[in-house]
Amino acid sequence: MKLLMFFAHEFWLTPREKTIPNVPDRYDSIEASQAVIIFYHAEPADEERIGNVVSKFVKNAKWLAGKFQTKTVILHSFNHLGSEKGSPETAISIISEVKRKLENAGYTVLETPFGYQNEWKMHVAGDSLAKVFKEI
Repeated sequence: MKLLMFFAHEFWLTPREKTIPNVPDRYDSIEASQAVIIFYHAEPADEERIGNVVSKFVKNAKWLAGKFQTKTVILHSFNHLGSEKGSPETAISIISEVKRKLENAGYTVLETPFGYQNEWKMHVAGDSLAKVFKEI
């Protein structure tokens, strides 16, 4: 799994076009401020190590959120961080568990629509830690 994480003062997203036919319809916009935005990319190897990936994903999300003293995390599928793509089912399984664990730890977790092209904007902080790439 690859993660591209940002701390954003402001974030806005609205779905535009469904790219995976069997995903649920989503037309709701998402807005947040003072949030950690995590662009994630599932890889084929993740299917064999879902528990480890979830654990490291949650640890990284909490670490960055702690650096900026926020409890808001936004999860966004972004299949452009690597050349090999995992299955949508694997990505959904991982993200569902990540979301559950973060919410159980007191975080507000928003998910952008999976399987959609979206229009979005974000105002990323200038701090060096406001932009972090991790391979887990």
